[in-house]
Amino acid sequence: MRGVVKAAVLCGVLALVSAPTSARAEGYVSPFYGVNFGNDQIEKKNTFGVNGGWMGAGVFGAEVDFAYSPNAFDESIDNHVIDLMGNLILGIPVGGTTGGGVRPYVTAGLGLIQSKVSGSGSIADATSNDFGFNAGGGLMLFFGDHFGLRGDLRYFRSFNGDDHFGFDQGISLDLGGFDYWRGTVGLVFR
Repeated sequence: MRGVVKAAVLCGVLALVSAPTSARAEGYVSPFYGVNFGNDQIEKKNTFGVNGGWMGAGVFGAEVDFAYSPNAFDESIDNHVIDLMGNLILGIPVGGTTGGGVRPYVTAGLGLIQSKVSGSGSIADATSNDFGFNAGGGLMLFFGDHFGLRGDLRYFRSFNGDDHFGFDQGISLDLGGFDYWRGTVGLVFR
């Protein structure tokens, strides 16, 4: 499982590094703050992170999404949820790719969802590193060539951690039981 996750992350990094160097391609970094919801275990828990990627002059691109949610399960114990996803992104640059403009987009990808609880007293330590996916969309609003705001809504779900990727068994991607939504707002620098 770790090999698959490492390969997915490596593919995302290679996509970013090998992005076209055309003057029309735009790279961006977007730090964000948001809230998780849609799961009673982590309902209304804060999250923050960063997205980074590139969009071509057309509509296609790729990005890496990283988010960290401290104290996601309970504030009385040390715990967190982390996601690291490599995504494809499809966005239409209304108003062009320079100056002010709007870019609505949809995105989806695969990666790692980690949940960790550091036990204290009667609670045992538990860590789960699961292969997962995310899908969603949002809007980038640019005020000039290099600065804007971004709003994003995504759904995250793990694949079943009990399934293994074995050549003799085939690939099984049954959905796992851990899922949540994440709504964020942030800055975007291109």
